[in-house]
Amino acid sequence: MEIRLLRDAEIDVAAAQHRESGKLIPGFDPTLHTLDETVTFYRKASDRGVFWGAFDEGKLLGHLVLEAGWIEHLYVDPGLQGQGIGRALLDYAKGQHADLQLYTFQSNRRARRFYEKAGFVVEDMTDGERNEEKQPDMRYRWIEKKDGS
Repeated sequence: MEIRLLRDAEIDVAAAQHRESGKLIPGFDPTLHTLDETVTFYRKASDRGVFWGAFDEGKLLGHLVLEAGWIEHLYVDPGLQGQGIGRALLDYAKGQHADLQLYTFQSNRRARRFYEKAGFVVEDMTDGERNEEKQPDMRYRWIEKKDGS
């Protein structure tokens, strides 16, 4: 597996991956936006943040967006989850930043277990009023310990 910056043409693939992965999140409506709207959103996000992808023989397995100490998106192809791809992307992000934050929906128990196992701790829980989906979410934070973990 190779982790590298996404090329411009791969942003559309990442947007489609976002929509497919979103179908696995309880209570999340992936049809809130069309694929074209999601692609536009991802293209704007690429102007602010850095898109990293995990690839195998040119196929995008998963991706993350790092933006000033925040993980804005981390999605893995639904058929490939549980194979260490998300962990590899998360470890890459940890190697780039000693302090990371992210939001996830409270209903996304799989993601919550994933982040907590990786050392992230809950710093805030919201009622969802501030997010577009109106789903209760939570803010996680990870700070690198002096021993590098």
